Amino acid sequence: MRLSPSPALDPSLAGSLVLLHLAVVAGGLALLSSASVSAPGLESIRCRLQGTPRPPAFSQDGDFVIGGVFSIHYYMHTVDHSYTSLPEPLKCTGSMDSRELRFSRAMIFAVEEINNSSYLLPGVTLGYQVHDSCASVPIAVKVAFQLANGLDPMFDTGEQCSGSATVTAIVGESASTPTISMLRVIGPFGIPQVSHSSTCACLSDKKQYPTFFRTIPSDQFQAAALANLIRHFGWTWIGAVRSDSDYGNNGMATFLQAAQEEGICVEYSEAFSRTSPLSRVQRVADVIRSSTARVVVAFVSSGDMRILLREMERLPSPPRQWIGSETWVTDPDMLRFGLCAGAIGFGIQRSVIPGLRDFLLDLSPQKVSNSPTLTEFWEGAFGCVGVEEKVCDGSEDIQQLQAPYTDTSQLRVTNMVYKAVYAIAHAIHSIVCEERENSTVNCDKNLNVKPTQVLERLRRVNFSRNGYQVSFDANGDPVATYELVNWQRRESGKMEFVTVGRYDASLPPDQRLDMEKEITWVKNSTQVPVSVCSESCPPGTRKAIQKGKPVCCYDCIQCAEGEISNNTDSSDCLICPEEYWPNAERDLCILKPVEFLSFHEVLGIILTACSVGGACLAIATSTVFYHHRTSAIVRANNSELSFLLLFSLTLCFLCSLTFIGRPSEWSCMLRHTAFGITFVLCISCVLGKTIVVLMAFRATLPGSNVMKWFGPPQQRLTVVSFTFVQALICTLWLVLSPPFPIKNLTTYKEKIILECDVGSAIGFWAVLGYIGLLSLLCFVLAFLARKLPDNFNEAKFITFSMLIFCAVWITFIPAYFSSPGKLTVAVEIFAIITSSFGLFFLLFVPKCFIILFRPEKNTKKHLMEKTSNDIHY
Repeated sequence: MRLSPSPALDPSLAGSLVLLHLAVVAGGLALLSSASVSAPGLESIRCRLQGTPRPPAFSQDGDFVIGGVFSIHYYMHTVDHSYTSLPEPLKCTGSMDSRELRFSRAMIFAVEEINNSSYLLPGVTLGYQVHDSCASVPIAVKVAFQLANGLDPMFDTGEQCSGSATVTAIVGESASTPTISMLRVIGPFGIPQVSHSSTCACLSDKKQYPTFFRTIPSDQFQAAALANLIRHFGWTWIGAVRSDSDYGNNGMATFLQAAQEEGICVEYSEAFSRTSPLSRVQRVADVIRSSTARVVVAFVSSGDMRILLREMERLPSPPRQWIGSETWVTDPDMLRFGLCAGAIGFGIQRSVIPGLRDFLLDLSPQKVSNSPTLTEFWEGAFGCVGVEEKVCDGSEDIQQLQAPYTDTSQLRVTNMVYKAVYAIAHAIHSIVCEERENSTVNCDKNLNVKPTQVLERLRRVNFSRNGYQVSFDANGDPVATYELVNWQRRESGKMEFVTVGRYDASLPPDQRLDMEKEITWVKNSTQVPVSVCSESCPPGTRKAIQKGKPVCCYDCIQCAEGEISNNTDSSDCLICPEEYWPNAERDLCILKPVEFLSFHEVLGIILTACSVGGACLAIATSTVFYHHRTSAIVRANNSELSFLLLFSLTLCFLCSLTFIGRPSEWSCMLRHTAFGITFVLCISCVLGKTIVVLMAFRATLPGSNVMKWFGPPQQRLTVVSFTFVQALICTLWLVLSPPFPIKNLTTYKEKIILECDVGSAIGFWAVLGYIGLLSLLCFVLAFLARKLPDNFNEAKFITFSMLIFCAVWITFIPAYFSSPGKLTVAVEIFAIITSSFGLFFLLFVPKCFIILFRPEKNTKKHLMEKTSNDIHY
């Protein structure tokens, strides 16, 4: 089988690309020719492989060969190039990762299982070439060239410079960065690569990596799952460390974006790799130790994480809650780091592969000795390396070996390798096999299958193996499902993985995370650790971001007056509706208390008592006057006007009661009109009495006949006329713009004052102005008559009563406007009662005193007496 570039790539460009790649790989393969590969018209090019080919760790011939690339060793041996001799062949160094060895052996197991299958590729033998990339890019690239070009030292080509392809598809690599490097090499030739562990979200870009597939979910889903998990437990202040590689950098970038959308803040984000200087790793460890974040998200490969945790163990630090990415959080070899006890993270679903454990343990001395890789593993596992006293002789019991290689209790990524091999096998089966009418399957193993054909069929595979579905979406990714794994310590002190929940990215967002068991946290606690920059702001407060810090660092500020917050960690406070006010905690809007001058409160009771008391005194006085209506003092003081005045004073006292109680439409109209009319009636009576006094004095002059012009009919007409004018003003007021009840929401923010709006300010001040005008007129007339010599002269009492009346109502105006709420009503009632009592006491108490306690003075003779002192009145 000859390998050609994919049809989309110009042949000459592809050849040049291959030469360019080969030239830059130190110690790698190089294709040399005597003529330029891009020169037109050449029919044959003789190519020779340069460098030393790397032998595969495991290999087997077959009708169709599948390549495999795994990071069986941790490091690549680096040498300084002198450029005076050929570079040494690239080789691995350091300890062996027995977990990766298990992955490679799982691939072999799957191939052998398929070769023994009667329904999948019957009669066809699959071969394999499994290579160790040493977790390094140079070796991974060299292996990619080797799998693409074959190992023939010399070959002739036609117009295209390419060797004999040895594989139809490749399984691997375990890490994202080597995978990307391999895809740059094999992608132009359309060789499909199915990774079991490369999770970088960047690999889903089909424009850059059209030949890539994977059986493990993309980090795009894992990053969203981790952000969802962190938000689920209320952690908003975290630290982040990552591998300085495509896997770590792309994975962390995706996670940080998802975390920002969830409202999670990151205190620090540090990057390192196992090839970084020790000082860099120490600096990352120091940042973690000194940080205030108690939760650390590590998007780190297993090899890098070992380096960091060794450094963390060197110096004790406050306990941290570790949140791990899939790569290391389900690696059994990591369980030896006790400082990660309680760690949680998402891992691939644990699975069961029947027969795999027996296959892994079926290592006879002959198999081990025939494989340098297995020999190294055996000697390392049983401690036979560099120990003269102990030599491995094949009698060691691998059944008793406790190592990641033999641990099949947590088959997660191993199953991804298994599914990748089966996916490639199903793709090849769909090309070379066909089902006949009798349900038998016929396969043509001699068919020339091109990698591009396998690539096309891989896009459409859809099958189930051991209960696990295998298919790829348009980006070459599988359905993302995870298990939430928790590191729990047994009573014996040994650490183990415990599945405590599941995550299914295909479900609605609020149903993706499903917690099944209780988590054991750091320090073996069952209480969820707290990791926040600032404590949660309780209801009634809002968050105020601290200047220069992330949004998760804030101060809690109490909501302003009239505002509430009824949720924890509110960013803003809500303004209560107009008729509501916050409670004391400012976490709830409650109805504002309604306030008005009530009959049940102390002030209302006092004013009611004064009002009723004044009315009773007026009635009692009327009774006394009526009982002594024939007495000289009653007859001398115009008894008809006196009774009318007492009646109006009674109404004045009682009208103040309309100002007390809950305002209503009728009470608002009644209180002001009743007050205006009754007071005008009262002042009219006083004015009439004043005029009578003046007229009576004029009548005592010789030849005066003035009293006939101001007799009782004229007095009644005067009172009625003045009162009618006020009644007319009140009627117009009520018709045009009457008073009405309102809710005063401005005087007090925390309560509602029920009061009466005057409606028309002109009407209100017209009523008061008319009362004031009559009072002023009465005061002037009484002042003029104050020195009249008669004992029955009331002018001086009227003068003082009007003086008190005017003083009260002049004082009332500023007090009315300055008194808040219900006190406005109280001031108005006080003015009414005070002015009414002023009139009552000055006009009627002296007369009642004479009637009741000085009856000897209640005679016509006494009233007609004139003394020299009278002139001084």
